[in-house]
Amino acid sequence: MASIDKFNDHCWRDVVPEADLKLYAGWRRETFVGPRPAVLAIDLYDLVYRGGAHPPSELNERYPNTCGVYAHRAIAPTKRLLAAARRAGIPVFFCTQETRPNNRPHGAVSTRRQLTVPPDGYAIYHEFAVEAGDVMIWKQRASIFQGTPLFSHLSLLGVQSLIVCGESTSGCVRASAVDAYSNGFHVVVVEECCFDRSMLSHKVNLFDMHHKYTDVMHVDEVATHLNGLAVKKAS
Repeated sequence: MASIDKFNDHCWRDVVPEADLKLYAGWRRETFVGPRPAVLAIDLYDLVYRGGAHPPSELNERYPNTCGVYAHRAIAPTKRLLAAARRAGIPVFFCTQETRPNNRPHGAVSTRRQLTVPPDGYAIYHEFAVEAGDVMIWKQRASIFQGTPLFSHLSLLGVQSLIVCGESTSGCVRASAVDAYSNGFHVVVVEECCFDRSMLSHKVNLFDMHHKYTDVMHVDEVATHLNGLAVKKAS
């Protein structure tokens, strides 16, 4: 749990004016990981890591889908989050874009982007091997909930809260987090485990979600909670 006085101790402090922080003061609260959690790892696919740990603006001509250095900075904290979740024995759900043949009618596109994606672009990045106990969801829209069996799985497992990581903060992470909130889950978005092509977009969307739909928390806080669950499980 993070105390109310640390509600805005996050990455957006350097871009959100003090007047806006005061404007949203009524949303301040203690933040926490809810009961019976599961992890949603959103779109950790190879495409967004291509070109290495460089600014996306420098890579865009050759790798127009990459998140560059922002994606690579999130690798270590995301691996830490997933390891803690698995030790705690909570469900882990990955998702990626649906690319299997005949999965939708011609013209029923899922994005306004007009870029060609290589066949292996939507494979989960090698740093995040999907383990035997994890679940892979193939989706056609931004949200992991839209048109997938995810909600049924969560219901059958008795999941009550969700911990979200992945990309992009302003796109598929946000869409999934808002759908999770709308479906009645307590939602935590892990700041260091999410990323975007634009740092400004990342920060502003985290600020917005934090004040409307989710608890944005640091990976240290979430990992500590999950490690506590692992100890309880072992005892």
